Amino acid sequence: MAKQQQHSRSLYLSIALIMAALGLAYAPIPGTTPQSVIVVSGSELQEPLQKAIQQFQQQHPHIQIALKTQGSLDMVNQFVDRKNDFEPTILIPANGELLKDLEARWQAQNNSAAFYGTPLPIAKTRLVAIAWTERGKALFPDGQFRWERIEQAMQAQTWGNFGGTAAWGSFDFKMTNPARSNSGQLTLGLWLESKLKQSTLSTADLSVPEARSLVSLVKRSVYQPARSSDILLQEFIASGANEADIATDYESIALYRWAQSKTSQSQPYRIYDISPTVETVLTAAIVRQNVAKGTAKAAQTFLDALTQPAYQSILVQYGFRPVNPSVRVETVTGSPWQQSIPGARAKPATTAIPSPALQTLQEIGRLWERAQ
Repeated sequence: MAKQQQHSRSLYLSIALIMAALGLAYAPIPGTTPQSVIVVSGSELQEPLQKAIQQFQQQHPHIQIALKTQGSLDMVNQFVDRKNDFEPTILIPANGELLKDLEARWQAQNNSAAFYGTPLPIAKTRLVAIAWTERGKALFPDGQFRWERIEQAMQAQTWGNFGGTAAWGSFDFKMTNPARSNSGQLTLGLWLESKLKQSTLSTADLSVPEARSLVSLVKRSVYQPARSSDILLQEFIASGANEADIATDYESIALYRWAQSKTSQSQPYRIYDISPTVETVLTAAIVRQNVAKGTAKAAQTFLDALTQPAYQSILVQYGFRPVNPSVRVETVTGSPWQQSIPGARAKPATTAIPSPALQTLQEIGRLWERAQ
């Protein structure tokens, strides 16, 4: 009995030592002040950032990070207009160009800098199209994406009038709302450049009748445009080919959600490269408004971690292209580029052009709102 009691005491002591060691491992470092950081990102980054945050907090338990999601344009407007019911620390819109707009507007209104330091690129993606297999074959017989084919289908309104299968019903194109989402603005920007045969779109180009006519056609043809890019893909998959034939969205989301489309529908969608396309750089900025220096330092620690290979690999697993040149999309474990996704290319042959100027993108949003 004495030996059994001694063994029990030894076991309890061992467990206590293990628990104490774990407590020390995850306890704040002595002398450090716990910091709370609020990250605001687009919905396209929500899942990979949640995974990255979980990993980061195991290594930095004194830094607590909360994640909130907003559409990129809403993110900028709500921060500048101070309409959030929380105090953001880090903003990560889908396009780093939007941070330049935020900085200019903030300085004009407050006569002070908006950010701590220089915004940091953390990932890249590009605009692509996706279509259900049979719809894509009918729309692009040669396998090449063309804006004029979508315009012709919109004008025909139904597949029967366009040369497709009459049983497919109406032609349904999906995109995000250009008044709220950057991917919607980029869609119209590329489409208008193709329509007007312009290599660089300007605000003056948007006033010509051809531009107004195209935007009106698209707006009449798109039923309830989604407010954000990831929501668009989820709705596209849930609706299936009966209510959504083709959509434009970011490559990252198209790659990550592809497996879901394969499970939910009888056949998965195909990705189509748009050429030329726009490559966007997701860029993070630490804001100064109501953010103490200690919190800003903790936020910078998190952003610096996101550019390291281990965290860049997480982003690649969710379809993003890395900004760290040491990380290759085709070699990362769990990369969607290893899944034989139709149309996915680690090194696409398409031309990537700069995003239209911010003033042009803003005018595209206003043109959309005015269109009938």
